[in-house]
Amino acid sequence: MRGAQRSPQQYPMSQLMVKPLTPGSVIGILGGGQLGRMLALAAARLGLRCHIFEPGADCPASQVAALTTTADYSDTEALRAFAGSVDVVTYEFENIPEAALDVIEGMVPVRPSRKALSVSQDRIVEKDFLSGLGLAVAPYADVSSAGELAQAVEKIGVPSILKTRRFGYDGKGQVRLKSLSDVSGAFEAAGSGPCVLEGFVTFEREISVIGARAQDGQIACFDPGENVHVDGILDTTTVPAKVSGGLATDAVLLAGRVLNALDYVGVMGIELFVTKDGLVVNEIAPRVHNSGHWTQNACVVDQFEQHIRAVAGWPLGDGRRHSNAVMQNLIGEAVDGWQGVIEDGLHLYGKADVKPGRKMGHINRISPKS
Repeated sequence: MRGAQRSPQQYPMSQLMVKPLTPGSVIGILGGGQLGRMLALAAARLGLRCHIFEPGADCPASQVAALTTTADYSDTEALRAFAGSVDVVTYEFENIPEAALDVIEGMVPVRPSRKALSVSQDRIVEKDFLSGLGLAVAPYADVSSAGELAQAVEKIGVPSILKTRRFGYDGKGQVRLKSLSDVSGAFEAAGSGPCVLEGFVTFEREISVIGARAQDGQIACFDPGENVHVDGILDTTTVPAKVSGGLATDAVLLAGRVLNALDYVGVMGIELFVTKDGLVVNEIAPRVHNSGHWTQNACVVDQFEQHIRAVAGWPLGDGRRHSNAVMQNLIGEAVDGWQGVIEDGLHLYGKADVKPGRKMGHINRISPKS
């Protein structure tokens, strides 16, 4: 298949498998940010083309992709034309409107599936799902009003954090409650919409596992990385993480449980807290993940190629690490110092406007594997 136009009847929503794509086939990507950009670059190395669907003009992914559709997710005609021109669809962010997916999925397979999206799009649904697998999560309570927030605080206490149930990322949509005096006005500060109150978890460090699962159930996970956040945004990921071999194995096995439970196809990022009692799941992201960027320079097959392989119906590649790595995000004006790090593994995203808190690129410093 090479992106030929097709009718909606050819791909019923119940279809579960994708025939392995041949070189020249087209992968549709919903979202045109830096993750879409790096997915398109990985696909090109494998002889596959990418078609980006993105509302914003001159997005990072459009600079390297074969095709780009610039249209809103409410534009049904544009969505149908996009779906009819590709062989499979994936996405680089999880907040895709359901109505848009209804249009696309009626015409072409979507990988990862709607189940993974529906779980990750709502923090309460996500925590219920993880708890149902017997995995530890932070104490949490559903909050739909200021009154319910007060009741939740009585149950969970402070310090805690109020998060919007949907559409939050990089510290956005969050209000920290350091003491009882912070409770008043917190619900309004979070937008007065459905929220979740999460209790703080005392942890030694945060790690993440980037896991991939193929259509046939094959699973491959990269080594856990240790994450440091600044102002709610990932600053660095260091590999190997300073954890025991047993705990690293536990983290990988946990990731496998989540991937299998979702019948997942593609790459997923799973953030974990390391506590004195074991691992606590912070959140899951059904896509390639910022904390997996180190794989670009420290592994033969990186997270972006693994994702493309999975959604294309190919076997997964060898994701074993050949080097130690420290990934550092270039946030806002930090990108202006790019010349000083040009000898490292420099990855710039092609964003024209530098803004505070905006991810402009990253660098991967590698060293001999220990």
